[in-house]
Amino acid sequence: MSQSLDLSWGKVSQPLGVGIVGTGYAAKMRATALKADERSQLVAISGHTSASTLALSQEFDVTVSASWTDLVQRPDIDLVMICTINRDHGQIARHALEQGKHVVVEYPLSLDPQEAESLITLAQEKNKLLHVEHIELLGGLHNAIKASLAAIGQVFYVRYVTFNPQHPASRKWTYQPSLFGFPLSGALSRLHRFTDLFGTVASVNCQNQYWEIEPDLYKACLCHAQLTFNNGILGESVYGKGEVFWQSENTFTLYGEQGTLIFTPEKGQLIQNDTIQTLEVASRRGLFVKDTQMVLDCLYQGTPLYVTPEASLYSLKVAEAARQSSLSGQKYNLNP
Repeated sequence: MSQSLDLSWGKVSQPLGVGIVGTGYAAKMRATALKADERSQLVAISGHTSASTLALSQEFDVTVSASWTDLVQRPDIDLVMICTINRDHGQIARHALEQGKHVVVEYPLSLDPQEAESLITLAQEKNKLLHVEHIELLGGLHNAIKASLAAIGQVFYVRYVTFNPQHPASRKWTYQPSLFGFPLSGALSRLHRFTDLFGTVASVNCQNQYWEIEPDLYKACLCHAQLTFNNGILGESVYGKGEVFWQSENTFTLYGEQGTLIFTPEKGQLIQNDTIQTLEVASRRGLFVKDTQMVLDCLYQGTPLYVTPEASLYSLKVAEAARQSSLSGQKYNLNP
């Protein structure tokens, strides 16, 4: 665990009372996992729209809170799970921690790295669990990459490309910069895979483009970041979504002195000399359930989690460096 929790604090009920802020896919997966685990009791849900909130509450037979502020103040809730728009993550997490709740939040912890850092400090002061979900680290793709790295020797260049065509593009919050954030901050897993595999970053050079429909709403975006790691590895992260893309792509390529690895979410290839070896990639199914179970294991048994909020914060700082680079048109140095 990132924080040294005193698990004898005495307020964990049997089962643990949980509230969810949000009504989308992540919220539904969390609710499903909580309902299936006897260590937790889903107490209340709060959502942005009354219709979606009511629908989710009826599906899981749970109380509706009028607002997230009401939810985090409920005395029968011990743990708050934040599954709503990125812009609100930090504010909700702060209020929940101040109310003495444990907090689980889908990445990013905040769109502002300074706020995220202060929340980590607050959680430590309150002796509460603060867990930032990064289920990409639990998935088959990431584990297959880790298991195969030694086969290609010294890695010198990595490239991660994800394109998601949408026709027409959604007019939801994920296409609004004020709600989703800078593309590599909102889609933080694109950078977090890199930092988990290859460590700290020396510099970032980034370009970002929006195809705007109106202020604070776009139909497509393309974000391209070039990373130099402190260990000398060069990396590229390319992220795009929306109406200007016509073919989806999700490819992670790693070049080493003794071979090349090419991964998609379904399979991998190890290329050496004239041979191509197919590598198995396990399914992504069940990762939210696994993450939820690990959170409950942590709270009840003190079992360490698979990622720390500090690690998530570092990738968020890299994303902020990319944003600053895209605004200035200059390379951004992260090292002091």
